[in-house]
Amino acid sequence: MNESPPTARLWWLVLLAAAGTFALTMGTRQTMGFFLSPLNTATGLGVASISLAFAFGQLWWGLTQPFAGALAARGGAGRVLLVGALLVALGTFLTPLMTSTAGLIFAIGVLAAGGAGMAGPSVLMAATVRLMPAERRGMATGVVNAGGSFGQFLMAPVAAMLTASLGWAQALQVLGLLVLLALPAAWVLRGPGAGAAVASAPLPVREALARARREPGFWLLSAGFFVCGFHVAFLATHLPGVVAACGLPAEVGAWSLAVIGLFNIAGSLAMGWAVGRWRMKSLLSLVYATRALTVLVFVLAPKTEAVVLVFAAVMGLTFLSTVPPTAGLVAKFFGTGNMAMLFGLVMLAHQMGGFLGAWLGGQVFQMTGAYDWVWYVDIVLAVAAALVHLPIREAPLRRPQTV
Repeated sequence: MNESPPTARLWWLVLLAAAGTFALTMGTRQTMGFFLSPLNTATGLGVASISLAFAFGQLWWGLTQPFAGALAARGGAGRVLLVGALLVALGTFLTPLMTSTAGLIFAIGVLAAGGAGMAGPSVLMAATVRLMPAERRGMATGVVNAGGSFGQFLMAPVAAMLTASLGWAQALQVLGLLVLLALPAAWVLRGPGAGAAVASAPLPVREALARARREPGFWLLSAGFFVCGFHVAFLATHLPGVVAACGLPAEVGAWSLAVIGLFNIAGSLAMGWAVGRWRMKSLLSLVYATRALTVLVFVLAPKTEAVVLVFAAVMGLTFLSTVPPTAGLVAKFFGTGNMAMLFGLVMLAHQMGGFLGAWLGGQVFQMTGAYDWVWYVDIVLAVAAALVHLPIREAPLRRPQTV
């Protein structure tokens, strides 16, 4: 397909808007674990109770995405993204004012997480893919995914610096206000836009859901993404606590989150490039096998600053690199017309795993004073995820696309 200069400029603007939005929403969400200890100290609720709020947020983030995807498919992504960014900002700003478990669940788990789901990957990936020719979609999803990673890399040290200068409560509120920088992206990504012609026509919701229910690969993909959610949520919520339990300075916890984000930029871009060259199910199996081996080595290694940062770097390479091939397989199975809703359902499975990872981490630590048993579960799940992708058939689209 020949690209006219205006079309090329539009594509880059769409990528910038989508990646920038994901950077702000994901960066803020993934930095929240840095504030778990101050929240516990200020409220006295206990790590398990606060982890419940974080875990509910993981689940609610996933629950909102299929509905947000369906709304965006019908009326365009702009309004959905606008409301989402406002809710993230409001929930993050209100979090330091909450002194009960119910209040934290409302601020972190309903407002901030729900807003991040509306302005999350299902809507952003679908809005991007609809404007891209088929041969560019893998790299496009990698770029958007890398935006979320860059946000984590940027926000973690910013959170640490703001906390040192303003205190944790005001630092959290400033992070909430920074999310408002995503509002212009809602205008850029509004409506179907000029690229709607490259997308497959959406099926009625019931028909799309029926096709997904009958597709074995969809269920296997969702099972693997459940495991991904467990990994991501456990690390984002409890890695600073793991670092503290090892007797290392708190700054190492903040920098470990930043290193995960930094290396995931490379992992996301590399995966976006690889999606167009190798089978996506094989790439996913490789990612999960790498995670299992990395966690095993970390559990056996001495817990020094260097070991923690190397562990964070390797996990960063795989952290969100599952998203481009997972999104690519959803588009390959069902076309792009219903991608926002169906990828949102896969993200729901991801966040169910995220709920378990965030909640189980707090429960195990409160009962045992360590995270060892969570690591063991993590290894077993990663091995299972590496195996579950192998039977997936990467069949061509069942419904022809117009490109």
